[in-house]
This record gives sequence, C-alpha cells and structure tokens, in this order.
Amino acid sequence: MFPTPIERRSIALQRMYKTALPIAMIMWLLPLIAVALTSIRSAGDITAGNYWGWPTSFNLVQNYSDIFTNTPLGNYMWNSVRVTIPTVIGTLALSCMSGFALAVYKFKGNMLVFFMFVAGNFVPFQILMVPVRDLTLQMGLYNSVTGLALFHIAFQTGFCTLFMRNFIRSLPVELIEAARVEGVKEWRIFWFIILPLMRPAIAALAVLIFTFIWNDYFWATVLTQGAESQPVTAGLYSLNGQWVAAWHLVSAGSIVAALPPVAIFFLLQKHFIAGLTLGAVK
Repeated sequence: MFPTPIERRSIALQRMYKTALPIAMIMWLLPLIAVALTSIRSAGDITAGNYWGWPTSFNLVQNYSDIFTNTPLGNYMWNSVRVTIPTVIGTLALSCMSGFALAVYKFKGNMLVFFMFVAGNFVPFQILMVPVRDLTLQMGLYNSVTGLALFHIAFQTGFCTLFMRNFIRSLPVELIEAARVEGVKEWRIFWFIILPLMRPAIAALAVLIFTFIWNDYFWATVLTQGAESQPVTAGLYSLNGQWVAAWHLVSAGSIVAALPPVAIFFLLQKHFIAGLTLGAVK
C-alpha cells in the first residue's frame, strides 16, 4: 500500500533520486531567488532587461525604504492585519463552539447541520463572486475592511468546524462524562476541559487560516478597492509606476508581504506539527 523506501530500491534508482531531488529543489526555488534578486536591483537593470544576470548595483536599502516612503505599502500591510487578525479570531471562536456542539451533543439533524458546514467548502468560490459583491453593496459593506473580514469568517468557518469536530471526537469521552457526573455545567466543560486540549488544533488552524487570508488575492480585488481598504496582496500592483513597471519595488513589496506568514509559521511550528499529526499513529 505504501511506497517502498528509497533505501531499499536499486542502486541505479537511488542515484537517480539523489540527482533529481536537487534539480527539483532548484527549480522550485528559482522563482523565489529571482524575486529576491530583483528586489535589490536598480531601475536601470530592469529597463536594460537584466532580469536574470548579476545586478550591476545593489539597492537593498533604497528599494526597501522606497516602498514605505514613496508608496502606500504601509497602509496595505495595516489593512491586511485588520482583515486577517479578526478573521482568525472569529473563525476559531465560531468553529470551536460549533465543533464542540456537533461532536458532543446528539440531536436530530446533527449530521445535516454538519453536512451543511462541509458542503460549503465544495462550492467554487468564483461562483459566489457576483452574489457576494451584490450582498456587500446592499449591506453597505463594500470596499470596507469589515465586509472583507466578515466574508472570510463566514467562508472559513465551515472548514474549521470540520477540523474541530473531528478533533474533539477523537478526545476521550470519559472526560466529559466524568465532569457531568460531578455536576459541572456544559459551558465549563467546554472552557476548562475541552478547550485546553484543543490547543494543538487551534494553533494548526491559526497558522493555516492566517496564511490563507493574508495571501488571499481574489476576494481582496473583488470586495475592496483603494489604499484605504485593500490588503497588501491586491495593493502590490499599485507599486508599479504609471508608465514604467517598477518590478524592483513590486518584488521588494512581495518579500515584505511574505514575511508575516513565514514568521507566524516558525513561531507556531511546534504546535502546528503537533496539531496536524495528532492521532496519526492510531
């Protein structure tokens, strides 16, 4: 059922694997290296078509300072924070409560409600573009950070509920039964017993949702416009000049925009891996 470890394969296949692996890694890293090099090039290099050669001058400080002093990148980054943080908090709060209710309580229509949470994840989000935009216009939330955050909370709660419900169902049910025998109220069972055990799952989902929302481009362009509300993913295009594409500034802005998700992953890496692998050996 599982593939044979490479150490047990033939010598020729092992040599082929050891040769192909570095090549695949270089091909995967090549676009990232190109963006990093472009972010420190001068505008003259871009105009002359020096995209892959060694930079004639290193404008590291100038390029990275220009994107904050001469462009509204700071506003775009702040908008991304204003959208992402409330979305992560709201999504985790709703999914923890809904996952607990669907995993612990047996009521009529339990599976139907759970199916509705799951079914929303299979709807192509491109189909929702026009109705969601019209809905935000009718509610007065179009081109606002609040409207974009509320939509992301609604759209991500289904996946998070699926994750949380399955996680809670894997916990020992005897913990809940013992607490009920002692007369502990349901909300205290959730807050003091279940929630502390969910920390690995919460950390894993926090990293995933933070990355999804921070890197979102589609809904950022559909539901917002302008520096007052657009996140950084949609605002990077505005770093281009009116007549000439300032790719060195766009690349520098892309590097800066990618730093928060990377930092969040490394800060929560231990909990993230624990949350994804919990129960993997059962």
